[in-house]
Amino acid sequence: MPLSANNPDRTSWLHVDKNSDFPIQNIPFGVFLTRDDIITIGTRIGDTAIDLGALHQLGYFDGIALTDDIFLQDSLNDFIADGRKTWRSVRNRIAEIFDAENPILKGNKKHKEIVLFRLDEIEMKLPVDVGDYTDFYSSIEHATNVGSMFRDPENALLPNWLYIPVGYHGRSSSIIPSGIPVHRPQGQTLPGDAKEPVFGPSKLVDFELEMAFITTDANDLGEPIPIEEAEEYIFGLVLLNDWSARDIQKWEYVPLGPFLAKNFASSISPWIITLDALEPYRVDGPKPKKKQLPYLQSKGPKSFDINLEVAIQPQGSKETTVSKSNFKYMYWNMAQQLAHHTVNGCPVNSGDMMGSGTISGPTEDSYGSMLELTWKGEKPLKMADGSERKFINDNDTVIMRGYCKKDGTRIGFGEVSTKLLPVFGKK
Repeated sequence: MPLSANNPDRTSWLHVDKNSDFPIQNIPFGVFLTRDDIITIGTRIGDTAIDLGALHQLGYFDGIALTDDIFLQDSLNDFIADGRKTWRSVRNRIAEIFDAENPILKGNKKHKEIVLFRLDEIEMKLPVDVGDYTDFYSSIEHATNVGSMFRDPENALLPNWLYIPVGYHGRSSSIIPSGIPVHRPQGQTLPGDAKEPVFGPSKLVDFELEMAFITTDANDLGEPIPIEEAEEYIFGLVLLNDWSARDIQKWEYVPLGPFLAKNFASSISPWIITLDALEPYRVDGPKPKKKQLPYLQSKGPKSFDINLEVAIQPQGSKETTVSKSNFKYMYWNMAQQLAHHTVNGCPVNSGDMMGSGTISGPTEDSYGSMLELTWKGEKPLKMADGSERKFINDNDTVIMRGYCKKDGTRIGFGEVSTKLLPVFGKK
């Protein structure tokens, strides 16, 4: 099925700013609460939110095999489970409906009042019911930086790193959408040269600049997904701030890896940008430094040129951009991650989320965490208000943004913005 929704020459009868992340070529998917307190699945063009449930009930998706309630749900899981043919058909139809040359909805004032919302009339929700969450560790620059800090710089990468996409299973209960604040976590740490741990608030709360992909139903128990088919089961991507408590992590991660230092919160952007929308921005990833096993060998460009940036905004002050990176730096691509995840027969379900791991680039200003940007706090960053940061302070807001740009067309992710509050206290 052709990707007619990606036509770069198409314009919309809805207003779209020149530098908007959401032109008619994007057509992301999300879940929001309307001004009438109705939860619905929707999309966005410019600064207009579109109620797909109402659009479907009014007959605008006639001819596409959709159940009556497909968009009248509080998550995208069932829609995603319908598969790529359905996603493409719906995106193409939305592009047709809102094309500048199509007068049908444009000229129907009553229908527009039902379907269209200003952004200040809606409240974005978590777009999927995340059943399982996996976090990878796939940036060679990040892995090398961390290995150099805490191990021998000459052997920064562990022996398995160039052979497998390293990952761990996280939890889904504390995955939250942009705008939901996070409390500073507490836990055990081992200060300085102490011989026994102490309990208290983490002093080294950090962000991790990541992206995450959302899967559809893919395989049965015991059935691997071949790498050449892996992208058929990836619905789209979101920005991910995978919060970390570095001091808690240092004490607890041996021998089983991240636990309390990672499971207190992971923040994602609310609009899922489909893999189809990102198709024009494909690029080659880094060349393998070691020959990869056959099940991980991919052909053609499997990475995407997505510009990423992180800003810190102290309370009452202007934000300061602290990092500019790119998704294309990832050593292990999404197809390899999904193929490896299932090579042992692990089933993947609709709405599962898989994080890329911290995305760091080759230069100091492209590192994806405060751990690297300040090099364990040894090189504090100066904020626009004159204050300094080694890690994230209470009441700081961390903002991540991402976009693709090529031949005059821009596809963006919006932002994931999260405020770090002090340790939770009983009301």
